[in-house]
Amino acid sequence: MASLRDIKGRITSTKQTSQITRAMQMVSASKLNRAELNAKSFVPYMAKIQEVVTAIASGTQDSGHPMLTYRPVAKTAYLVITSDRGLAGAYNSNALRAVTNAIKERHTSSDQYVIFAIGRIGLEYFTKRGLTVIESMIALPDQPSFADIKEIARKAVGMFTEGTYDELYMYYNHYVSAILQEVTEKKVLPLTDIAKSSATATASYEFEPSADAILEVLLPQYAESLIYGALLDGKASEHAARMTAMQSATDNASELISSLTLQYNRARQAAITQEITEIVGGVAALE
Repeated sequence: MASLRDIKGRITSTKQTSQITRAMQMVSASKLNRAELNAKSFVPYMAKIQEVVTAIASGTQDSGHPMLTYRPVAKTAYLVITSDRGLAGAYNSNALRAVTNAIKERHTSSDQYVIFAIGRIGLEYFTKRGLTVIESMIALPDQPSFADIKEIARKAVGMFTEGTYDELYMYYNHYVSAILQEVTEKKVLPLTDIAKSSATATASYEFEPSADAILEVLLPQYAESLIYGALLDGKASEHAARMTAMQSATDNASELISSLTLQYNRARQAAITQEITEIVGGVAALE
């Protein structure tokens, strides 16, 4: 049986850990509120730009724009969004497992795919396994702006247009609620679904100088916006996952403290009983 000093030491260290996890939970909760607002505020913009792109693309079926045209797939790119820090439950592992399984199912050679890694956890994961990471970004702020990921988003879209790869998939955690985040696979390029869409626009548009000229500018911006929207969604999921994980850790610490306190009281009572027994025995021996 552990000594009273050992049990008391464990109680003290567990209380200190509980204070840390509770503080991290509160910090993540405050960050989540803003991240959730950012993600929701971006939805109307994405809906409107998608409406405009759909309206233009549906009327220019013969534009031949590379971002709207399907081509035989020789190489695939995967853009994976993870966090820079751990202690977020299964937030990172679920996304990394999903993309790893997809790579194993779709490809037989490392020459058939490349990876864009956003987040230190994902970058280290792919690097340790020898997977081809052609571009990465770490140390993003908790509330990122488009300027923070503009470079990697434009590279991802530009390399597709140049023919470096033939399709681009994105993996991230979609924010559903504070306790539920879903790993999502989204095909970013080519935008064949947009070109085939027959959705009715809520407004009529006149294009100057021409629809094709506008597509040249708008399509890359739309694809980059898809990446930025997924990042905002992923950040909200990250803060929610970390908040939930720290809450669970705090609850587990409280249960452990209760168990250790009970064990400590029993051991202390046993020690006192032993001392009384020895005193009584000593007095009886003197008589």
